[in-house]
Amino acid sequence: MNAWQKEISIVLLLLIIVSIVGGLTGFFQPMLFILVLFLLIYQVYQISRFEKWISVGGRRRYPETRGIWEEIYYHVYRIKKTEKKRKKKLGKIIDQFRKSTEALPDAAVVLGNNDEIEWENKAAREVLGLKQSDKGQRIPNLIRFPEFISYLRSGNYNEAVIIPSPIDDRITLEVRVVAYGAGLRLLLAQDVTQLKKMERMRKDFVANVSHELRTPLTVLKGYLETLQDMDDGNSPLLTTSFKEMQAQTERMQHLVDDLLLLTRLETQQKKPQCINVPELLSQICRESDTLETADRRIKLTLQSDAHIFGEEQELRSAFTNLLSNALKYSPQDSVVKVRWYETNDSMVLEVEDQGEGIAAADIPRITERFYRCEVKRNRKVNGTGLGLAIVKHVLMRHDAKLNIASELGKGSRFSCHFPVTRLCAANPSI
Repeated sequence: MNAWQKEISIVLLLLIIVSIVGGLTGFFQPMLFILVLFLLIYQVYQISRFEKWISVGGRRRYPETRGIWEEIYYHVYRIKKTEKKRKKKLGKIIDQFRKSTEALPDAAVVLGNNDEIEWENKAAREVLGLKQSDKGQRIPNLIRFPEFISYLRSGNYNEAVIIPSPIDDRITLEVRVVAYGAGLRLLLAQDVTQLKKMERMRKDFVANVSHELRTPLTVLKGYLETLQDMDDGNSPLLTTSFKEMQAQTERMQHLVDDLLLLTRLETQQKKPQCINVPELLSQICRESDTLETADRRIKLTLQSDAHIFGEEQELRSAFTNLLSNALKYSPQDSVVKVRWYETNDSMVLEVEDQGEGIAAADIPRITERFYRCEVKRNRKVNGTGLGLAIVKHVLMRHDAKLNIASELGKGSRFSCHFPVTRLCAANPSI
């Protein structure tokens, strides 16, 4: 028999006794009233005791009692005890988390709904200049770089933002925000000073070497042209050697030009204007078709007259690289489709060929510098391996994305997606 059954049995037994005694004595109603009043006073008393015990958190041993109230006290006491153990365990986990994050070399700051600082680790105090007394302060009031404030307000945390350290401008920080929980965010700041320094050294090295190579290449090319003019054709070996040297010199010239273009894309400031993309594509397709020895291979479809805000020469270079790649890596008698159209959230340039295609394993790396797919071809395809790297950098500078869909033996489709924020009013600038 459980506590409730026992409690009900006692009440029923009391009612039976009152009924028998009241029926024999003729005082049934007064005795029933006294019984109900007694039970009511008893329950009020027990409620009062329970309220006093629970008001102090139920920390003390619960009062001695019997019946259903003993069960209630016991269950509440057990819940409190379990909760205490859980809190203790959770406290240990939090302490371990704080100790581990304190030991992290990267700065970590927990931000609340209104960008207020909830907690920060030791590295955050060292590189961001935060103090323990700054808890509750809004972080934009303490780190006042416009790039950081715009990044924090944007709510788009897919990319990181680069800022100098507030306490030492010689330190470069890469700041990233990770959203979690109900409105909470974790701000992570990594010291990338050395990485940025190495990146600058690499860019300077490539730029300097490329510039230095241009002069000897120009001289070599000039002498080769002179020697070819002097060649009377009596020596087939000499004639063939001159042609091969000329081809390799031109290949080196293209490589240097592409390296210099990549360097400019990485270092130069953008000079945007409103670009007439349909007209630009028409020019590029006409020029490419003129260079083709076979019939016209390019099918241009302009389904939109949208103009975009950007840098004309950069876009020309990117579009030309995509088109020339499609022509190079597809059969001479195949058609390359070029399409300019709009979707709900972007303007899209699509270049589709019927060439050899790209293996799925190569697609993620195809835009790396000098990366070329290892494919057995019937003919040799010349190239520097920098074309798609240039396309990638140009699109990044225009807030655009490059999507690649390809299947071996069935061709490839390259799609450049420009955001609608790049849309501008028609203004012929080509």
